[in-house]
Amino acid sequence: MDNQNAHILVCDDEIDLREMLQEYLGKRGYKVSGASGGAELRDILALTSVDVIIMDINMPKEDGLSILRSLRPENATPVIMLTAAGDVVDRIIGLKMGADDYLGKPVDLRELEARIKAILRREAMSSPAKSSQSEAKHARFGDLTLDTDEAKLLAADGSEVQLTAMEYSLLKVFAENRGRVLNRDQLLEQAHDRSWDPFDRSIDIRISRLRRKLETNPEKPDIIKTVRGIGYLYDPN
Repeated sequence: MDNQNAHILVCDDEIDLREMLQEYLGKRGYKVSGASGGAELRDILALTSVDVIIMDINMPKEDGLSILRSLRPENATPVIMLTAAGDVVDRIIGLKMGADDYLGKPVDLRELEARIKAILRREAMSSPAKSSQSEAKHARFGDLTLDTDEAKLLAADGSEVQLTAMEYSLLKVFAENRGRVLNRDQLLEQAHDRSWDPFDRSIDIRISRLRRKLETNPEKPDIIKTVRGIGYLYDPN
């Protein structure tokens, strides 16, 4: 997907920031809509499709985490959360609830655009249109099956298990590297298009979230195993 086709929704109660992001991203070829809060965001989502949501956590009436909770898991639109500088707790909670990425305020516009492009690249790679060009592939994750031809995680009864774009990307990376130990740097580079920071625990949080969907006992994982001091191992057997 190129910029001309991407629709970005900016949800922030600060009108100056909202307008700045709309102007900056608009000049770079994105279609950009603005919402001052949860009600406006839902109205826009009900009327049109959106490729990426940029949402502030600290908003009056209904904060960003509450809005995110109401969206997941039915709506899997990628979400970049804007957080106050150093607000690690909100970042961790947001990632656990299904946010795809986060960025601290004040917003670095170039960094924000880079994160948007990374998400759009992942979405394009995981779309059925891209996958249908190659032979269908299936990877077993316990009782669930990852169908990379349809970009879906399916339960035994054929029903779809909802995944965020980042969760799907991680499962796809594991499926392509079965039996191989992957460290956090490799996982971030292959699934998230960025290098690992020693203080960045986003991969651990997302794998913990995936385990709750995949494992019979997430506290004693059998499918995605932790290799202490190194990283993670996908072992379907």
